[in-house]
Amino acid sequence: MRLRALLETDALGLRLLGGEEELDRTVRGVMTTDLRDPSRYLSGGELVLTGLAWRHSAEDSEPFVRILASAGVAGLAAGEAELGAVPKDLVTACEQHRLPLFAVNEDVAFATITEYVVRQVSGERAGDLAAVVDRHRRLMTSGPAGGGPEVVLDLLGSDLDLRAWVLSPTGRLIAGAGAPLPPARAVVLAGEHLAATRAGRHSPFRTTVDGTAYSLFPVRNAGRGTTPTAFRDVRETVLSDWLLAVEADAGDWPAARLDLLQGVTQLIAVERDRRDAARTVRRRLAQEVLELVQTGAAPAEIAARLRVAAPVLLPGLGTAPHWQVVVARVEWAQNGTGAAGNGTEGAGGTGGTAGTGGTGGTAGAGAALIEGGPVAQSLLEEILVDPAWTGAGTGAGAGADASDRIAVAHTGDEAIALVPLPAVSLDPSAVPEAGGEAPGAGSGAEKPLDTPAADPGIHADALLAAVRNPLSAGLADDGRLTLGVSAAVHSAEGLRGALEEARHARRVAAARPGRVCAAGHHELASHVLLLPFVPDDVRRAFTARLLDPLRDYDRRHRAELIPTLEAFLDCDGSWTRCAARLHLHVNTLRYRVGRIEQLTGRDLARLEDKLDFFLALRMS
Repeated sequence: MRLRALLETDALGLRLLGGEEELDRTVRGVMTTDLRDPSRYLSGGELVLTGLAWRHSAEDSEPFVRILASAGVAGLAAGEAELGAVPKDLVTACEQHRLPLFAVNEDVAFATITEYVVRQVSGERAGDLAAVVDRHRRLMTSGPAGGGPEVVLDLLGSDLDLRAWVLSPTGRLIAGAGAPLPPARAVVLAGEHLAATRAGRHSPFRTTVDGTAYSLFPVRNAGRGTTPTAFRDVRETVLSDWLLAVEADAGDWPAARLDLLQGVTQLIAVERDRRDAARTVRRRLAQEVLELVQTGAAPAEIAARLRVAAPVLLPGLGTAPHWQVVVARVEWAQNGTGAAGNGTEGAGGTGGTAGTGGTGGTAGAGAALIEGGPVAQSLLEEILVDPAWTGAGTGAGAGADASDRIAVAHTGDEAIALVPLPAVSLDPSAVPEAGGEAPGAGSGAEKPLDTPAADPGIHADALLAAVRNPLSAGLADDGRLTLGVSAAVHSAEGLRGALEEARHARRVAAARPGRVCAAGHHELASHVLLLPFVPDDVRRAFTARLLDPLRDYDRRHRAELIPTLEAFLDCDGSWTRCAARLHLHVNTLRYRVGRIEQLTGRDLARLEDKLDFFLALRMS
């Protein structure tokens, strides 16, 4: 399509500000951006939509326009919602670089323009298939009855013989048509997508998993569902962006097919924007409850607010739910140094600053501070929806829209999720073993919620297993995610304690090494709570005094004293069980234990010495 056609469509609300002689340029696609330097995402021929959030002063306009012109974009459309009239310096810069400039009326959403351009370009380049896409676009935009992204994926299969799935950053299946994608493969694809995004590669990202080729297309924000910052770093959204995984190698595709798939991702982004908008109410509820809890409001006042929240999050529930709190924090190391992965809280607790050219993490030099709270909030909204560990398969409110059950707020650099759990008496026949609950939890008699067998909620270890591998790829060398999970509470009086419990568990997780760490409430009543906070010099001195003589002896004689000590303590000092585990004669085991006692001056028959060895092994 030509730029001229945009002016002929009144519904788009476009007004030409300059470049009339260039209106015969061909438009090949559309992109919404508020990056100062969006060049990595441009391939030429795009209509660029911007809200002007990148412009701090008049001097910012010319470099921005020069980048667009160098990339070969077809034109620029600037929204009037933020600054009112389009600044004169931007008009001048576009005239200088012969770039057509349009003003977008504040009443027109960028999504409207995006959908129009996608429809026209697809129609010209893909013929009949794009017409089918358009029909299904109308279904998608007509509301929930339209069927969502599944109808678009279904037509890819029927018209192009392409199997495709929409995945979350952790590999959770959001939409698909035809044969399901194996969950383990979905996790691998999500990790590949995050790694490629952080590396700054151009999409689609091509990869092969178990001998099958896939092409991964990012699904980016299509409208104005979020307020853009002056300089958007890729790390602000990489942990929450969806992706379209297509079972095909796009390396030899013609431009028309690539354009069509990009158009499909923009249609899916419309559905993503709708879901984001629907989260606004739940976010507000969570923020109100959080403020009441943190300001010490009376339990009756908190309970009243929870009664309002319950039917929104668990519609149709006849009784008050139990509640669980999850706290998350995302930190980025300063200058891309990777310091966030050393088992400590981020410097100054600010969540770090974006690097100046770090690994795939910035969109240019001089990156601004990344707000950790909103990043963690969007991340929690994506990861706390898997029925395998949220308990969504039990009680009221279960169903395909499990994300509707989670309310997430943020304060400072942390995000706080309020998770309602149906107040149920667990019946083992109704609870799948994959749900995180212990199989055979009983015959339906009610059990205390603080026992693992009766806990229907989120478990820290299961949560960590679900998100660690893919999100580690998105965190790369300079990011870190820590999570804390509380026990379930049944009343407003317990909510403040649950919040503090989740925060404390997150601090325990933060003291551990690794890119993604999580801790639960069960760990707060164990030595596990204390060990991370032992100073490093004390830790090293304590372990060296007890274990270094054994390590030295093992190196010289290959005596395996350290493995023997670990097994002996793990068997609670039982000679027969330990000998059987190590496949040794009991006399050989007694000889090794005697050597351990001789080298260290300790007596493994004494409880105090056993405890010292146990702690030394754990701290090492």
